Amino acid sequence: MDQMRLPDGLAPWAVRASLSRGRLHAEPGGGARSPFQRDRDRIIHATAFRRLQYKTQVFVYHEGDHFRTRLTHSLEVAQIARSIARELALDEDLAEALALAHDLGHPPFGHGGEDALDAMMKPYGGFDHNAQSLKAVTLLETRYAGFDGLNLTWETLEGLAKHNGPLRRASGYIAEYDRLHSLDLTTHASAEAQVAALADDIAYNNHDLDDGIRAGMFTLEDASALPLVRDAHEAARQDKPGMPADRATGETIRRVINLMVNDVVAESRRRIERLAPRSADDIRAADRPVVAFSDAMMEANNELRAFLFQRMYRHWRVNRTTQKCKRALQVLFTLLHGEPRQLPPWWQAKAGDPGSAAAAAAVCDYLAGMTDRYALEEHRRLTDPTIPG
Repeated sequence: MDQMRLPDGLAPWAVRASLSRGRLHAEPGGGARSPFQRDRDRIIHATAFRRLQYKTQVFVYHEGDHFRTRLTHSLEVAQIARSIARELALDEDLAEALALAHDLGHPPFGHGGEDALDAMMKPYGGFDHNAQSLKAVTLLETRYAGFDGLNLTWETLEGLAKHNGPLRRASGYIAEYDRLHSLDLTTHASAEAQVAALADDIAYNNHDLDDGIRAGMFTLEDASALPLVRDAHEAARQDKPGMPADRATGETIRRVINLMVNDVVAESRRRIERLAPRSADDIRAADRPVVAFSDAMMEANNELRAFLFQRMYRHWRVNRTTQKCKRALQVLFTLLHGEPRQLPPWWQAKAGDPGSAAAAAAVCDYLAGMTDRYALEEHRRLTDPTIPG
């Protein structure tokens, strides 16, 4: 792969900042920073990014200080994405920007919160956190005088919209935005965007494994029934004989991450060699992703995911908390949609008439932007007469 690097250090099929399709609203150049570095910096300074600190990954914020949040998850995704992008001679800054932004649209309370909003928004097209991430960076952020959103480059917006692959039948906000600013939704995303998406899988499976052990939902020995974890655990014990049990989890999980990253790099190189792309557009036009797990690692990853669903995501403690949080969001939606004059003034102006589609959209955006703790506080304010509004 090194022999395929051009003088700028990137592969021919990497996205190049100098060839960016630009921003919806034209702006002067960023001086020493590339367009993708500016995107990354705008994402980090966004209000939606700061809120990720108090948004659930699996455990609600008050359940422990050491569990992952959406913020720490996004940072771990960015670290893995940069490592893979560097090995594949891709633009690390674009991969990092996409990794940091991919969960900006996640509502409070993790996937339980997403399920609650999707159910309440069914009459109006449903709710999808990927679409909400695009909405956050193109409309909902209000930091800049010249435009709504962050005015990110086309390449970053493309990667966010296609986080889960090409969209043959786009709907909702993604389709609405695409009519204004076409993102070529039916093709694959860039290799950098594919790296960020796969880094997301690697990060959340491994840190959920770590958090599940920390929470006492299962043990490292339980997880070692999976061949991938067993092999990493055995390698850790051989490399560090006599290590304390409390260090074995970290030593095992870092080896699992390393195995996954190395597998992605090797498989992606094989796919790129077969495709022989000459540009980033060749990657987009390919008939399948070029950044991927091997078949063997995909099977191992699916086994790990199935284990986590059975032992963690469906654990009675997680389900009990999830159901309580879903009910809180559903109550908030019902109350605010039925009487939007309870919304703060800025959101009232967007909501329109009670029970309307405009009110539903405004309430959904308001709730999706909340942190876990703010949502719980707002629920108390709207349901407990002894608490001032």
